[in-house]
Amino acid sequence: MTAAKPVKPDTVGVRAVDAAREALLELVDAADVGDHLGYVAEDERVTTHLFACTRAGYRGWRWAVTVARAPRLKSVTVDEWVPYRDRLKPGDLSPGDILPSEEDDPRLVPAYFAGDPAEEPVDEDTLRDVIDELGLHRSRVLSLEGRDEAAERWYDGDQGPASPLAQSAPATCDSCGFLVRLGGPLNRVFGVCANAQANDDGRVVSRDHGCGAHSEAQLAKKSQPQPLPDHAHDTLGYDELESF
Repeated sequence: MTAAKPVKPDTVGVRAVDAAREALLELVDAADVGDHLGYVAEDERVTTHLFACTRAGYRGWRWAVTVARAPRLKSVTVDEWVPYRDRLKPGDLSPGDILPSEEDDPRLVPAYFAGDPAEEPVDEDTLRDVIDELGLHRSRVLSLEGRDEAAERWYDGDQGPASPLAQSAPATCDSCGFLVRLGGPLNRVFGVCANAQANDDGRVVSRDHGCGAHSEAQLAKKSQPQPLPDHAHDTLGYDELESF
């Protein structure tokens, strides 16, 4: 197998550090952007500039901004830039990775509102005092928006009623003995599968989901093992055997 030919760095793209930094500062605070750490030649006339990330909770991370240049032009344009948070997919986080939630994350509200959106911001000291006094232990909980977003994602996913597995199931999870019901409002629609032989063991499933490992599933008669014949009673004694 022939090794890929190294990409020759584009001189104009390599020099476009300031343009890349300016594009980055349009999306994040200047305090969160550190030194320029170098560049990567992605393709012909395509260069990615790397900057240190100084945001709390992101130690060792880097900002990446990609610039491109059209043939015969002496200036670059910034490729569509998507923040790392928005590029993450389920399963992307590795051991040790940290993904802090934003202070104004609409999926979360102060715990003492129990799912109702806060009308006015509360300072951190007051928030901690209320949490300690009420014994809530969690400074924030799911907001109504966060709960609805999770329910919609679960219901539309592979553990919902529309998946091929559910469509071919003999019955729904609602009647399965392996379903562990959730607490709170989500209990009306979801539970957790506790069947070690099921594909969804340990996962949240909708109550109208289903699979072939349902607790009451039965094989069709034609697929069941054929019964063994009746036992034969051996009446031969030692005298009869010796006569053969």
